[in-house]
Amino acid sequence: MTVGLLLLALLVAQGGATAEPRPTIAQARAKLVKLNEQADEVVEKYNQATESYQKARKKYQGLNTALERKRARLDALREGLVSLAVGSYQFGGLSGMQGFLDSGNADAMLSRMTSIDQMARTQTEALRSFEATTVELRAQRDEAKVVLAEADTERDKVGKEKKKADRLVREQTKLLRQLGAFNVGDPNSTGIAYTGPASGDARVALEFAFAQVGKPYRYGATGPGSYDCSGFSQASWRAAGVQLPRTTYEQWAWGAGRRVPLDALQPGDLLFSRGLGHMGIYAGDGKMVHSPQTGDVVKVVTIDGYWRGRFLGAVRP
Repeated sequence: MTVGLLLLALLVAQGGATAEPRPTIAQARAKLVKLNEQADEVVEKYNQATESYQKARKKYQGLNTALERKRARLDALREGLVSLAVGSYQFGGLSGMQGFLDSGNADAMLSRMTSIDQMARTQTEALRSFEATTVELRAQRDEAKVVLAEADTERDKVGKEKKKADRLVREQTKLLRQLGAFNVGDPNSTGIAYTGPASGDARVALEFAFAQVGKPYRYGATGPGSYDCSGFSQASWRAAGVQLPRTTYEQWAWGAGRRVPLDALQPGDLLFSRGLGHMGIYAGDGKMVHSPQTGDVVKVVTIDGYWRGRFLGAVRP
């Protein structure tokens, strides 16, 4: 009886310890495709949250600087009012009034009266300026509190999106290493020469873009040693003197009046995927240059081969 129970326990333990079957290469690659799509979306949300936080923080810092200037002006006005009050007392007190009445010179009396009137006006103007500056300071202080709260909210969003992105990146890295397909890239890569048909600013942007080929993808990166997709497009067009917004969402919105259909593409056009999780730059001849995803590098690919029906639209900078 005891031996039978021991054998049964051993069998149960062995059965419970049986590892899950290792996924096939095809299954791993299918999972990787889904992970890449999820990561694209999360990374751009992270970029957007980061951008929103930075803008809110910058606005708050600007208000803070303005507040400091207003405080300095307020202090100066306060000191001026104190000086005026002291002068007014000395001039208009008993000794001042007695001197005024004792003066028998009519011109001197008129001059003193004018001085008193001018002093009263100066005091009134100083008080009004003081009150206006105080009201403005309070309003800006209240606005700064609201902006700071917005920045804190955006910072929390950044933290949440970063945790999601980090988790997806770990999964991507693990799968790619299992497949033997993780490419670390070379942050110092000098890329390849662009020999396509682009001209003008588009050619400058593409020459820069092709010079980055071989550098690794890193989410949230904007160069020079690594890039994510929107950071790559932004850096490439910046080289041509065109300032694009930071994220795919912003670049797509920025290009609302610059959209071009797929059959009218020109080299340098920005290409966007459905969901705005990814983007690249059209290089001509049905190809695009882009920074794909974790474990890959800046590269040139065919549009049809990469997008597989996920193409959303294009924008011409």
